[in-house]
Amino acid sequence: MTNQQLYAKKFTEKAIENGFSSDYIEKCLSYASPLLENNLPVVYNINHLSGLVGYNVSYLKRAVKFPKYFYREFEIEKSNGKKRKLHEPLPSLKEIQLWILDEILYKLKVSRYAKAYVPKRSIKEHTIYHTDEPFVLTLDIKNFFNSIQFDSVESLFKKIGYSEKMANLFTKLCFRDDELPQGAPTSPYISNLILKDFDFAVSKYCMEHNIKYTRYADDLAFSGDLNAEEIEKLIKDELSKIGMELNDEKRKLMKPNQPQLISGIIVNKKAQLPKKIRNSLRNEMYYIKKFGLPSHLERTNQKKPNYLKHLMGRINYILQINPRDKEFIEYRKHLHELK
Repeated sequence: MTNQQLYAKKFTEKAIENGFSSDYIEKCLSYASPLLENNLPVVYNINHLSGLVGYNVSYLKRAVKFPKYFYREFEIEKSNGKKRKLHEPLPSLKEIQLWILDEILYKLKVSRYAKAYVPKRSIKEHTIYHTDEPFVLTLDIKNFFNSIQFDSVESLFKKIGYSEKMANLFTKLCFRDDELPQGAPTSPYISNLILKDFDFAVSKYCMEHNIKYTRYADDLAFSGDLNAEEIEKLIKDELSKIGMELNDEKRKLMKPNQPQLISGIIVNKKAQLPKKIRNSLRNEMYYIKKFGLPSHLERTNQKKPNYLKHLMGRINYILQINPRDKEFIEYRKHLHELK
C-alpha cells in the first residue's frame, strides 16, 4: 500500500467516524492527492497548520496581521563599509518558518546553477567552475530579497498544490510587511525557487554559446569567450519578467591579465582568496609563532574575546576554497595546538 493509499484509508475511516459526508471526504482526498504525490504535508486550513507547527491559531493570526512586531531589526557591516539591515524573526515565528522550510520548501528542486543556500552546495562550486577562462563577467541583482514579490511566492505555493487560503497564509508567514525579510530562514531558499525559470533561461543561452554560468544569491558569474553586452541585455530582459533589475554599478568584465574576482575569490588559474587577505593572515601567524599567542595579543592590543576562533574561521575559509594549501594547513594545525 502506497503512502497515498494509506493516507486515504486512514482519513476516510476517521472522517466517517466523525460524521462527514462522502462528498466532503472525496473533496479532501482530491485536494490531498497532488501534495502526497510530491511528498508534501497535507494542510487543509489554519487550524490544521496550528496542530502541525505546535502554535495556537491566535498566534498564527497575529503573526500574519502584525508581522513587524515578530521581527528583531539590526544592522551588520558589509565588506564595503556600508550597513545592511536585517530582520530576524522572533524564536516562535522562526520555528514555524523552519517547519515550512524543512517540510515544504526543501522538497522543491532549485536549478543546478544556484550555488547559495542549497544544502551540500557552496561558494567553492560557484567560483572553481570559472577558473582559467579568457573572460569573467560578474553582475549583481539590485535589492535582491526586497524585489521578490508577494504574488510570485503565493503562486509558488498554489502551483505545488496548496489551496488559495493556505498559499496566502504560508506566504504571509514568510513575509514582513510585503517584503521578503533578509534574516528569515525561509527567504534564501524562496529566492532560489523564484529564480528557477530565470536560471533555466540564462543557462539555455549560455549552453548554446559555450559559456559557463553560476549564481550565488544575487551574484551572477559568467566565464568563457563571451559577449558581455549581449549577456547583460538577456539578464535585464529576464529579470524584468520577475520584477527585478541589475545593479549597473557592480558590473565587472575581467580579462586574463588582471585579477578575475568572483564573490571576493580570485579564479584566474585556481580559486583562492586575494593576496591581501592571505598576507594579512600570514603576518598574524608569523608573530603568533615567533612570540607566542599571549605576547601577540598584548603587542597588538587585541580585545576580541574569541580572537583565536575568529582567526581559525578565516583560515578554514581559505582551506574551504583551496583544501590543498599546505601553508594554511600548517597554520591550522598550529592553532589547534594552542587551544
